[in-house]
Formats: sequence, C-alpha cells, structure tokens
Amino acid sequence: MTEKFHKELNTLKKDVIKMGHLSTEMLKKSVEALKKQDIELAKWVDSKKTSIATMDHLIEAKAFQLLTLHQPMAKDLRQIACSLKMITYLARIGRYGKDIAKITIELSDKPHIKKLVSIPHMAEMVCSLIDDALLAFEKETIEPLKDFSERDDDIDQLRYAIFRECLTYMMEDQKVINQCAQYMMVSRYLERCGDHACKMAEKIHYMVTGKHIEIDVKSNQ
Repeated sequence: MTEKFHKELNTLKKDVIKMGHLSTEMLKKSVEALKKQDIELAKWVDSKKTSIATMDHLIEAKAFQLLTLHQPMAKDLRQIACSLKMITYLARIGRYGKDIAKITIELSDKPHIKKLVSIPHMAEMVCSLIDDALLAFEKETIEPLKDFSERDDDIDQLRYAIFRECLTYMMEDQKVINQCAQYMMVSRYLERCGDHACKMAEKIHYMVTGKHIEIDVKSNQ
C-alpha cells in the first residue's frame, strides 16, 4: 500500500478515537448531570447529538473511499471494517447519553432517592470498559480486553441489584414510582453501553489478531 493510503488510514483511526472520546464524554456528563441535577450540563449533552451524527457520516464516507480507491487487504482491511463497526456502537453510546440527559431534565425538580442508588458507580464501570476498548483500538493491542467478560458480568449484576432496590422503593411508596422507573431505565441504558463496549472489543480483537472471539453478553443489542 502507498504512503498516502496509510496516512489516510491513520487519520481514519484518529477520527474514530475522537468520536469515541466524545460519545464517552456524553455518557459520563449525562450521569454527572443526573447526579448533580444540572440542567445546563444535560442540555450540553443533548446538543452534541448532531456532532456525533456528523462524525458517524464522515467517518463512514472516508472508510468507503479507502475501500474503493485502495482495495486494502489483511490487517488494513480489518482495521477499516473495525472502524465501520465501532462508529455504529459509539453512535449508540452517544445516543444513550442523550437519553439519560433527557431523563435528567425530567427529574431535575425531585430530590434523589438514596443518592441515585448505584447508578454513578455503574456508570464508572461502563465508561472504564469503553475507555479500555478505545485504548486497545488506538494501541492495536488486545491486552486491555482480556477481562471484558467478567467486567460485563459485574455490570449486569449491578443493573439487577438496582432494579430490585428500585422495585422495593416503588412498593413502599407509590409517589416514587415514576422516579424509580426512570432510574431503572438509566441502569438499562448503561448496561447496553457496556454491551456495546464488549462488541467493540470483539471487533478490535479480530482487527489485531485476525481471529474471532465472542464475549458473552446477557442483553440484546
């Protein structure tokens, strides 16, 4: 392959990482906004949905152009294929951040129940998975991916714990039914983001090694 091709391929990779950082920031800040009941921060997250969509379209166009003009093979081809998959998952993560931001605005006038149950901790666990997937993609190494299945299981268990706890509060006091239902929805969004991080890890593993793996996730994509 030509030097020009590899320069463009490297630019594509940087674009994917940039999109990854923005989608992760949207998710982190959406939970921060929920925790602090910060409407302005929630509005900032919602405002970034256009940026994520634009990145998605531009990266896809660049990837198809590289495929058409250069017809890459082996690892170069796998990297482009991985990039195309990753931007889909990253767009979904950004969308979940936007959805959590909308819930933040809806619940902004209500005091939190038990400090948001375990949602902030769950968000930290999920964002750590996404960060490690992006690091593996950037460094082209599978080292950060080795414990993804176990970490995803921990996230799943925490989501079920949040569900059970919220259900208890709802049974004890009907006035908190809507609020707890929203908490349960947020935990579900976070679990899905963890699942998307695992799917990215699968594609990155294939990009680096040429071998397929499957990370067992317990929710539908």
